[in-house]
Parts: sequence; structure tokens; C-alpha cells
Amino acid sequence: MAVLFAPGGRAAQNTESSTLADQKDLAVTVYNSNIALVRDVRRLRLPTGAVDLRFMDIAAKVNPATVHIVSLTAPKELTVLEQNYEYDLLNPQKLLDKYVGKEVTLVRLRTENNSTKEEYVKAALLANNEGPVWRVGNEIVTGMGSDRLVFPDLPENLYSKPTLLWLLENERAGEQTVEASYLTGDMNWNADYVLTVASDQKVADLNGWVTIVNNSGTAFKNAQLQLVAGEVHRVEQPVSVESMGMARKMAKAERPQFAQEAISEYHLYTLGRRTNLQ
Repeated sequence: MAVLFAPGGRAAQNTESSTLADQKDLAVTVYNSNIALVRDVRRLRLPTGAVDLRFMDIAAKVNPATVHIVSLTAPKELTVLEQNYEYDLLNPQKLLDKYVGKEVTLVRLRTENNSTKEEYVKAALLANNEGPVWRVGNEIVTGMGSDRLVFPDLPENLYSKPTLLWLLENERAGEQTVEASYLTGDMNWNADYVLTVASDQKVADLNGWVTIVNNSGTAFKNAQLQLVAGEVHRVEQPVSVESMGMARKMAKAERPQFAQEAISEYHLYTLGRRTNLQ
């Protein structure tokens, strides 16, 4: 778990959770250096005072140092006191680790008279270092096999998916629109061009395709998409068909989907519609 503190932090009395159901807008800017900027806008109902906000459905490869949240409705009335990133994700080993010192139920299958029965054994997990150590009644037991383990509940500090946690001080009760932004790794893009020449050698079609690789650990649905290219990926002058001994006649161009802007040494491409990044 990554933790950042702001001066004056204190425990919250209220806990609120936010999922994709609260999302009102989403924008993703993908750079050609294997990172992307995500802006996630959600509509939340927050009480006044100290609030623990659990912000779920985010990228697994988020860079915690780049996380930022702001209220678009009342920016001066929502203050961040503490910021956490929970990447201690749920799996059987970590679930056992969290239950050290607690009681679980071991279920064993027994075959009697050609029928299988389940035997339930209550056991306290004393340790889980290279294998569990149990207390069963007054005995300490190791190597105690079971067909499955039953846990009474999910520990509060163990999450089934990556989650951003904020301790907020809110001075305005009711609904607010907030924007969370962060950089995530393992997202990249590249462009490929295909020149197709007609059989009469007089007409050619130049098509470009953008390939986006999303290994960030989440999908981005109905997102505004922008692509940023540095000097290495600047668009070069188009190939001259005339230099190939052909008349420079192009087929009717398809409607362009990306609008291009030059920003210093970078090029920004904005998709003219929303898209899904799986």
C-alpha cells in the first residue's frame, strides 16, 4: 500500500465508495512512451466533515505519485488530507496472511459407506510462513490438509481490485462532481500506413491505422481519446507517388478520424468520437 499524508489529517467518521456507476466522463491521453494520462470524472454524494472515499475501477498500473483529485463543483470546499493506493490485491495466499490470529473453518471430505460427507473443523491460524500453523482445540497442528477453507468475511484492508483511497475534508454536503487524474503504465500506441496501388498503376490509396496496446489492468469504456507523439514519432511528409512514375491521383479519402495539433516538439491527435479501450 502506498500512502501520502497532508498536514492535519484525522480519522474519518464516514466511508463512501465510488465505482464506474458514478462515472460521468472519461478521457485518456496515450503517449508513445508506454504511459497514459487518465481523467476520470464522477458524480458523488459526500457528507460534511472527514470522509474516507474508496475510488474503485481504476488502472492496476497507476503511478501513485501522480494521483490527483479535485472537486469541479466546489474546489475550495474539498480538501485532501491523506491519499492511499491499495495494490494489496486479493488472492488465497494474502487472504491467509490477513487471517493470522483469527479463526477459519477447514472443510474436509470423508467417504463413508460409498458416500461423501463434509467434516467442518474450526481452527485458529497462528502463522502462515512457508505453510500454515493451526491451533485446533488445545493442540498446535501443522500439515493439516483440507479440501477447502471457509472465511467468515473479507478483511477491510484487502481489496479484490486496485483502489484509490482518500481521506477528505468536505465542507459542502450533497452531490459533487469530482475529477481524479493519474498516470498509468503499460499503455502505448503506434501508427502503421499501407499504400495500395491500383492495377492500372495510376491510382493509389494510402490508409493509416493506429494500434493501441492497453495492458494497464483495466478497460476504458466510452472514453475521449488523445494520442501524443514526440519527435521520434512525428508524421513525415507523405510519400510522393509521382516519384514512383505514377500520376499522383488518390482515391476519395475517407473521413479523417483524428484531428492533429502541433504542440512544441509534440504532436497531439484527438479522436473525433468516443471509443472503448479494452
